[in-house]
Amino acid sequence: MSSRLSVTINLGAIADNWRQLQHRLGANRECGAVVKANAYGLGMAEVAGCLAAAGCRTFFVANVSEGAFLRSCLQSYSRVCIYVLQGVEAGSEQECLDFRLRPVLISEAMVRRWASFTKEHAGEPCAVKLNTGMNRLGVDVGSLPALLEAFPAFWGQQVGLLLSHLACADEPHHPLNAQQLASFEQALARVRKVNAQIKASLANSSGIFLGERYCFDVARPGAALYGLNPTPEAKNPMRSTVRLALPILQTRNVSGENYVGYGAEACVSGPRRLAVVAGGYADGIFRAAFPKMVGRLNGVRVPLVGRVSMDTLTFDITEVEGDVENGQIEILGDYISADAQGAAAGTIGYEVLTRLGDRLRRAYLSGAE
Repeated sequence: MSSRLSVTINLGAIADNWRQLQHRLGANRECGAVVKANAYGLGMAEVAGCLAAAGCRTFFVANVSEGAFLRSCLQSYSRVCIYVLQGVEAGSEQECLDFRLRPVLISEAMVRRWASFTKEHAGEPCAVKLNTGMNRLGVDVGSLPALLEAFPAFWGQQVGLLLSHLACADEPHHPLNAQQLASFEQALARVRKVNAQIKASLANSSGIFLGERYCFDVARPGAALYGLNPTPEAKNPMRSTVRLALPILQTRNVSGENYVGYGAEACVSGPRRLAVVAGGYADGIFRAAFPKMVGRLNGVRVPLVGRVSMDTLTFDITEVEGDVENGQIEILGDYISADAQGAAAGTIGYEVLTRLGDRLRRAYLSGAE
């Protein structure tokens, strides 16, 4: 059964989304691409390859092993820069050099260690991440003056990018956005007294839409590239990139009252027509999706009935006309977004994409199909 399951990824749409963001940023700013977590579950090799072919030259991954894999995928693109967002662990320094990776230094201790290492080892320019209010990863801005004073040559010669991360960019009116921007601008001004040429990066996908002041030199979109909505309060400006349609295994006509699925949690009153499809939580479909999840069959929205099982789901297809025995129920596509399915399961579109299971064969469209 699992061999019948596949998720279709439109690489042409991903490339178009990158071009749209680059156009929005303008010629004087660079649109990078976040391809960590296997390009949000869609395939790092394929996605990064299509983005590089479209003109993207700056990529961001989570760790050194992801960076090494990405470098092997992009060997034909000699000028590609790969930043490692979690920095470099002790003992991984040589691997960073071997694969020409640019560590994003995320703590005072990591800055000191990498500064010492690079005195004897030439490599790619690194980046330093600042904590401007999210309190996740990053050097506290209060530690910055001491680090600049202790390692002026390092900051002037080895640090090529200063970055931070917005906590609430998808909420444009949240006061923390302006607070983080001000903190970052102040820190950047201080660093540029030591290194006037250093580039800056603050905007993620949603940050690109907050206004020019947030965009700086390099933007780091991830979600928007993959079709997730960077402007949740407005219509999604990005193209859909993923289609997941599950094959119908069986249909059943019922009358009277009938329970459906584990726990007898759902009860339908007939006459109703039900369809059981292949796919379940083993394929990354959230068990919590019931009762809000919907699918689409022959242009008709059909509700999920009963709990999600490991390998199957059941939909009420009473309103669908015609023969559906060899049909498929779409649960991701142009009309049903990952954002919507995430909301149905009480989560977000990011998790919907990154949880797509290994049993789903990835099929790729290269153009605007």
